[in-house]
Amino acid sequence: MPNTIKTSRRQFLRGIVVAGSFGMGVRPHGRAFGYRSANDRPIFATIGLRNQGWAITSKSFGFADFAALADVDANVLNENVGKVEKAQGKKPDAYADYRKILDRKDIEAVMIATPDHWHTKIAVEAMRAGKDVYCEKPLTLTINEGKLIETVVHETGRVFQVGTMQRTESDQLFLKAIALIRDGRIGTVKKVTCGINGMEASPPIPAVPVPSGLDWEVWLGPAPKVAYRALPEIRQGYGGGVPLYSNCHYSFRNWHEYSGGKLTDWGAHHVDIACWALGAGDTGPTKVSPTKYSLPVEYKDGNPAVDDRYNAATDFSIRADMPNGVEMIITSEGDNGILFEGTEGRLFVNRGKLTGKPVDDLKDRPLPDGAIEKIYGGPVSANHTANFIEGIKARKQPISDVWSHNRMLEICHLSNIAMRLGRDLQWDPAKRAIVNDPQANAFLARSNRKGYEISGS
Repeated sequence: MPNTIKTSRRQFLRGIVVAGSFGMGVRPHGRAFGYRSANDRPIFATIGLRNQGWAITSKSFGFADFAALADVDANVLNENVGKVEKAQGKKPDAYADYRKILDRKDIEAVMIATPDHWHTKIAVEAMRAGKDVYCEKPLTLTINEGKLIETVVHETGRVFQVGTMQRTESDQLFLKAIALIRDGRIGTVKKVTCGINGMEASPPIPAVPVPSGLDWEVWLGPAPKVAYRALPEIRQGYGGGVPLYSNCHYSFRNWHEYSGGKLTDWGAHHVDIACWALGAGDTGPTKVSPTKYSLPVEYKDGNPAVDDRYNAATDFSIRADMPNGVEMIITSEGDNGILFEGTEGRLFVNRGKLTGKPVDDLKDRPLPDGAIEKIYGGPVSANHTANFIEGIKARKQPISDVWSHNRMLEICHLSNIAMRLGRDLQWDPAKRAIVNDPQANAFLARSNRKGYEISGS
């Protein structure tokens, strides 16, 4: 397929096509315009099925048909095969090995919701296999992984949506906040605070037998080979049904081997919106400073000294020096959400509310017509998957492009590196490198374990 996608990120964003701008909205029965019959709907597959894997799949039934699912946990795979069959009336094929999905010519796009340490390998190989990609956030485990993904998007011309769905969903609260800021309702932005909650420490977690049905070797994949660890208490609520304390399943976010704690979990959402509002999607900070933080284990040379407990920061306050003198604070304290402070006011936004005097003033001074659509690039899509499919149809990048995502995620990755090393980091946003700190720069990349290298790299 010829590469019809522009080669600069600014051109990519100018090329974003959304519902209505090329006649591909959502019909009342949920089928995307442009797909004339049930047989003309795009064929998808999902790789990684717990929690967000099911969430993004189930939100996509109105727009796509799912031909296959893959997961390394047979219990999770079998459960979701049944759920998808019930939802769409046709049983998807089931695979333990995601590569069998990539080999299939009938599958046009994959949705990836594996643990973070698998994202880049699968995404890159999927694009090289001719698939468009929707990948959950955070997109990468390291900064250099992000650069690789950008390169492969250019090389292959594939459409790539990152799962930062706050850009599309949440009743457009975040879009309204950005529209207010862009319309000058709080004056010049001086400070933005991203509240992303803290993370629990854990007790020592013993090595135990691997649960039946879980392929632990493949779950680890690119990460170092270690024992499976878990305590018997079961997690309740979201992500429930698995051990509350483990180095697998829901708890993978607490380990730097597989993720980046709250900094890359909720940070990937709120720092993204903050950077979008600031117009900082093409750049990054000049300095990242860990002003207050707690690590749950001792670190030596930036690496945890023990391997039997969670090692991501439990609480923190990070300062990032952003362009135009804006101070960004990323903190585990206070309400989850984003506080924007300007020379003429402030406003707060999260998934449940948008508050502040500029919001109260809307009843007498509404936003200009088309203000939200201008932020989004056109009429707002029905949901994040609809926007992805619109991009597939038009061969344009969706609203959550890899370039702006990687730029904001660099702040989150740098914050973790700064805490692990216990010092401020000077960042060159043009070179995308840490200044005069070889030890810190070594954390921008990680080698995959032998046998799990990225195919073609």
